[in-house]
Amino acid sequence: MKIPENIAEVFHIKEEKWKDDDELFTIARNELYTAVVGDIMDKIGLMHQFLSPEIRPLRNDMFVVGRAMTVLEADVTSNESSHNAVLNKPFGLMLEALDDLKQNEVYVCAGASPTYALWGELMAARAQTLGAAGAVVDGYLRDTRGILALNFPSFSYGSYAQDQAPRGKVIGFRTPIQMNGVLIHPGDIVMGDIDGVCVVPQHAVTEVFRLAIEKARGEKMVHKKIQEGMSAAEAFKKYGIM
Repeated sequence: MKIPENIAEVFHIKEEKWKDDDELFTIARNELYTAVVGDIMDKIGLMHQFLSPEIRPLRNDMFVVGRAMTVLEADVTSNESSHNAVLNKPFGLMLEALDDLKQNEVYVCAGASPTYALWGELMAARAQTLGAAGAVVDGYLRDTRGILALNFPSFSYGSYAQDQAPRGKVIGFRTPIQMNGVLIHPGDIVMGDIDGVCVVPQHAVTEVFRLAIEKARGEKMVHKKIQEGMSAAEAFKKYGIM
């Protein structure tokens, strides 16, 4: 979809400013969606920022936006004693990673094979208590009913009860990870809804969200014009949005 260069001027949209993450994330929850953020990233040359389409919200209306707290998981092949102290722990560093979550952060876990659950109800309960925004895992989750009861935004391949404890361990956190070819650094912004999950690099946050807010508001105005009877061709010719 074409994005006009001067959306703000065309629609007389005042430039949005926010003082902190709380304000930005409130705007995002109220006005934005992954499609419009993805369109803007395409426009500025960040063309591969969506995670695998297999990663879906546990419930269709779940929405997540927050800073990435990256978690690196690895498969293990044995529970025998190891010279590595981390591998001798039942979950590796998972409990430490979970307890280190901060307000507005998203637990983002990758590195394991998709053969067991990387997220569950008790993890979600702890994350929620700490003020975390949600979880995105490159694999499965379990305890589905419990997570739904908490209403904690959780994104994964789906539900699968097989436990990570004897199969995988967290070997690091707050370190760069990769999911579906997307490099994710701690502090990048993760945003997800029914259409997918995308990652906005820290260096591009201000530009991407300023333009995404302008485009979302412009699309809303075009929607109104179409409902009033304007043709799609005329709307695109006049506003450059469709």
